[in-house]
Amino acid sequence: MLENLIGELGPWSWWVAGFVLLAAELIAPGFFLVWIGLAAIIVGALSLAFWDSAFWIWQVQLLIFAASAVIVTLLGRRYVYNNNQITDEPFLNQRGASLVGRTATLNEPITEGRGRIRLDDTYWTVMGPDLPAGTRVKVVFSNGRDLTVETA
Repeated sequence: MLENLIGELGPWSWWVAGFVLLAAELIAPGFFLVWIGLAAIIVGALSLAFWDSAFWIWQVQLLIFAASAVIVTLLGRRYVYNNNQITDEPFLNQRGASLVGRTATLNEPITEGRGRIRLDDTYWTVMGPDLPAGTRVKVVFSNGRDLTVETA
């Protein structure tokens, strides 16, 4: 049945497959089927030109589809996930990193390298040299959950 459908559609079968994959991206978003759909459309465009050629057998079409899927995926990911974008919120979703450079007073003394401070409305676990409660400290590093401090 599938073979008959592909035979009837001819070179347009790649176009149909490409648009089905693009539509599937809308149903199951993950931004991956877009690249495979584009690769199928590329093979569809080549099929329109080479369909009656002797060398344009299904094995060649699948090889070109696989190669173009890899190439389009790599190029697309490079374009979409370019992290060199300048933003007005560089510490969005990086709350600990946004605290580096701030000063606070120790709520609990740092003993055996660990203590607690309060910044804004949150108590943070801090690491640093042993210091008594009430000492002013400066945040110098964040690993996401714990802050590293030194005396201010």
